[in-house]
Amino acid sequence: MQNTWKKAAALLMAAAMSTTLLAGCGGSGDSTATSTSTGTDSSATSETSTESTGSYTDYSAGFPERVTLQIPVYDRGFENWDVTNNYYTQWVQQEFGEKYNVDVQFVAISRTNEVTDYMQMIAAGTAPDIIMHYDMPQAVAYYDQGALQTIDYDEVAFYAPTYWEKMKDTIETYGTVNDDKAFIFAERDPIYYNYVTLIRKDWCDQVGMAVPTTWEELNAVADAWKEAGLGTINHELITKSFTYFYPWIEADSAANQEELALYLDLNVAPFTWSATENYLRAMNEQYNNGELDPNFYLTTDDTMEKSKFVSGECGTYSFYISNGTDAISSLLANFPDAEVAVLNSTPPIVADGYTPYYYEYPSYGMIMGINADSTDEERAAVYMYLEWLSQPENLTFMQYGVEGETYTVNENGINALVTDYTGESALSQNQNKDYWCLVVESISYGDEAKDLESNKLTLAPAGYEDLIQQSYDMCKANESNGLISPIFTSVVESSSDYTADLTSLWQEAYVACITCAPEEFDSLYAEYSQEYLDAGYQEILDEKQALIDAGSVIYPQ
Repeated sequence: MQNTWKKAAALLMAAAMSTTLLAGCGGSGDSTATSTSTGTDSSATSETSTESTGSYTDYSAGFPERVTLQIPVYDRGFENWDVTNNYYTQWVQQEFGEKYNVDVQFVAISRTNEVTDYMQMIAAGTAPDIIMHYDMPQAVAYYDQGALQTIDYDEVAFYAPTYWEKMKDTIETYGTVNDDKAFIFAERDPIYYNYVTLIRKDWCDQVGMAVPTTWEELNAVADAWKEAGLGTINHELITKSFTYFYPWIEADSAANQEELALYLDLNVAPFTWSATENYLRAMNEQYNNGELDPNFYLTTDDTMEKSKFVSGECGTYSFYISNGTDAISSLLANFPDAEVAVLNSTPPIVADGYTPYYYEYPSYGMIMGINADSTDEERAAVYMYLEWLSQPENLTFMQYGVEGETYTVNENGINALVTDYTGESALSQNQNKDYWCLVVESISYGDEAKDLESNKLTLAPAGYEDLIQQSYDMCKANESNGLISPIFTSVVESSSDYTADLTSLWQEAYVACITCAPEEFDSLYAEYSQEYLDAGYQEILDEKQALIDAGSVIYPQ
């Protein structure tokens, strides 16, 4: 384990542009698991006595002295929601904290600036006991800064037997970096149909065309919209979570695991790879044909992209759908006769000759390390909390709230949220996910058909359940085309050094290549490719290749 801060300044600079994974992406955990926990036995009393069991102290009756446990929670800026003090944080304190003599403090982490937040806290010595991220490259960067302590798997199993039994295979497969046991994880059994691209079906009807299913059909529809004086295809400026190129990966590249290890990277755009060239060339054609929003590079966040859709400026909108979304209701407020359908989203629409490859998640959701400054007792409290949260009655309460108030149970045993409930036990806008994501990425009944029925209730606004069915059917038809990124088991040092500069250069280069005249594309792409390599990308590729040659990479099975 390294304990040096030699790259802290570089990481702070990179933070503003660092990736955050398509948060809220689907996954599932079995919420029916049961446990006879050693560390957090439900029969334990509140007496603060301890017993040593082997090399670990049994705190099931509570810590003898008050322990402060700091748990990170994403702050997404939900209106009227205090992420650190609400009905559910108070419930956690009462049900877990008082039982084990622990002060549970929730620490707000900005979802849009989380790396900056973490790095400033780490540098100041105020980071929470769990340091977490959705993407492995950034989690490894925290490790590389010496911010994490080595994890004893036997200790995890002692204090969190239910959690460990469920996650041990994933932890033992992915949790080691440079021979250090660095990470534990939340469970993920991915779903993909919660990410959708809506398209104005009424516009398609107006021009006498069906909802497109291929890239060529999409462009033809957009041409017809243009001729009819309607809107364009929406597009948001890509600044992070680089997965834009998946539908443009060629079959030979997809079959080459070493090539994928070199180029698949959420933190650094593979500008010089053929998949990016294919993508940029297609987008350049779309832009010059007037099919793409001409000001796409000014659309810097989801709010702006949604506003262009609901105002009628653009005919498509890509987002993580939920029953709380106002995208459809706002569209109808402006255009009462509007109709929407699902455009292939995951997997994406592809051009003729391409395969609908998509970013497939590994078997883990949230990646967690233990703060290097956390004490033995605080570390034990972390594991005990994960064990407590893994119990089905506690997990269900955090996910759904109070039966009869925030949710009801239908005849099929499916929990249905009461979406108009506004009392004190009301859930956050993303169903409290930022609290239970430590143990599982999404809600599951352990049965795909039940999960689909449940997700129709939780993902679709009332009356639009068929959008989820459409998305589900598209995903099932192409589920074999997912590509899981190989994982490096050693730090790619140069990534920390160059990510910020390369992300800045990427934005300039990709906008320039899309908006240039078609006859200028080849020379401009070649010029920017060389500049990108010279700005540090060549060093990243060389270092990755050396790690590949040394066998320091896990290839997905």
